Order: sequence, then C-alpha cells, then structure tokens
Amino acid sequence: MTHTTDPIDRLGKKLGHDALTALVRLYPAIRTETDERMNAACAAMRAVSKTVCSELLDDAQAAPGIGHIAYQAAVLTLANAGLKALQV
Repeated sequence: MTHTTDPIDRLGKKLGHDALTALVRLYPAIRTETDERMNAACAAMRAVSKTVCSELLDDAQAAPGIGHIAYQAAVLTLANAGLKALQV
C-alpha cells in the first residue's frame, strides 16, 4: 500500500519541524521551561504559520532560484514567534 502525502502538507510538517529545531537551538533552556510556556511558544508559532507559509510560497514562486533562502527565513520567522512568546 502506497501512502501519498500532499506536497504542501509535507512542506508544512518539515517547516514546523525545522522551526522547532531552530527554537531549541536558539534557546536551549526551553528544555527546562514549563509545559505551559512551551505550549505558549508553540501556539505563537501556529498563529503565524499560515501567513508565513503563504509568504514562503509567494517568495519561492517569485524567485525560484532563492527558494531555499525563503524557506530559511520562514523557519526563523516561526522560531522568532516562539521566542517572543517566551519573552527571551
């Protein structure tokens, strides 16, 4: 049985994973935060995710040669939203 996933879904999952990885690398102390504060960071990242994904797709279509830079900017934008929620 072959399981196919929509490319946009795969992109969203990879973006979310990479943004969480960036958040932990930028703020390693998040590992000791309370569940409430970690959930707040994730909620802040989710709140901006639709806008960030739309901008990523627009940027990648407008300048396909630098799509990887648009992706990195999206990852950092999401991680930054998490950091702001933690006020660090």
